[in-house]
Amino acid sequence: MATGQPKIVGYAAKWDETSHQSLHTVRRFGVERSEPELARALQETAKALWHLFGLAGFVRVDYRVDEDGVPQILEINPNPCIAPDGGFAVAAERAGLSYAETVEQIVLEAVK
Repeated sequence: MATGQPKIVGYAAKWDETSHQSLHTVRRFGVERSEPELARALQETAKALWHLFGLAGFVRVDYRVDEDGVPQILEINPNPCIAPDGGFAVAAERAGLSYAETVEQIVLEAVK
C-alpha cells in the first residue's frame, strides 16, 4: 500500500482482481510458527468469543494487531465467503482440509 494509506482489505482488494489493492494485498500465514504468543492469544480470544456468544457452525474472527502486538477484534463474521480462493477456504487448506472437506464440515455442522 502507498505510504499513509490504511492497510485495510476493502472492496477493490476483495472484488477487483486487477486493482492495485488486490495485487498488493499479501495473505499472511504461519503466525503459529513465527509469533507463537500472538497465535495463542488469537486462538484463546476466538474460543472465548465462541463461548461468550454461544456460537455454532462456523465463523471467522477478524483481527487487527496494533503497534504493540496486541490483537484487536474487528468482527465476528458468521457468514464468511467460502469461495475456493477466499481467505476462509485458503486458511482451511493451510490447516490441512481440502475445499471439499471444508464444505462438508460446514454442512455437517449445519445439520446437527
